[in-house]
Amino acid sequence: MVKKNNYITLIIIIAIIILTYFIIQRDEPTTSEETAKCIGQNSVLYVQLGCIHCKEQEDMFGNNTKYLNMIDCFYEKEKCKEIMATPTWIIKGEKYDGLQSIEKLKELTDC
Repeated sequence: MVKKNNYITLIIIIAIIILTYFIIQRDEPTTSEETAKCIGQNSVLYVQLGCIHCKEQEDMFGNNTKYLNMIDCFYEKEKCKEIMATPTWIIKGEKYDGLQSIEKLKELTDC
């Protein structure tokens, strides 16, 4: 019985190591600094604390999120009266609700 428990423990440890390896090795999609600056200069991104899709949208920019023109509706409710969902992009006066691909954002902002 002891040997069976040892095998199960060993299998669990190996599975954890393999899972950890794949999590660490996965490529994070990031947008170039130049593209992030261009999109940030030509748009406003409305997000909200706790919004899963907002986090996904921000993750697409990686460390270059700092170049986006973002408004967090959790903290700045007065600026979000016309915003019904997050994330929402305002580009050239038009609203785009939901998660947007980088390619779509580049197209909409002429970046």
